[in-house]
Amino acid sequence: MPGSTTIRPGHGADAVEHLDALRMTSLMKELGRLLTATGPDRITDAQVAALCGGEAGRREDFTDWVERVVRDLEKATA
Repeated sequence: MPGSTTIRPGHGADAVEHLDALRMTSLMKELGRLLTATGPDRITDAQVAALCGGEAGRREDFTDWVERVVRDLEKATA
């Protein structure tokens, strides 16, 4: 469908407006940057735990997932 982006999680497809997909890409890129940053900009372990259902030790897995989502969104919006 023109003007939208299809995201397929495996169980079906959801479409979002192209502009929303671009915004989501920017948001996820910034999240990835904050996950890997050093210094005061870095997301804390407590914040990672809040984003990962209470599992602060999942920073690496969460970061990998964020990077995969960014790649998928960039492909979908190219």
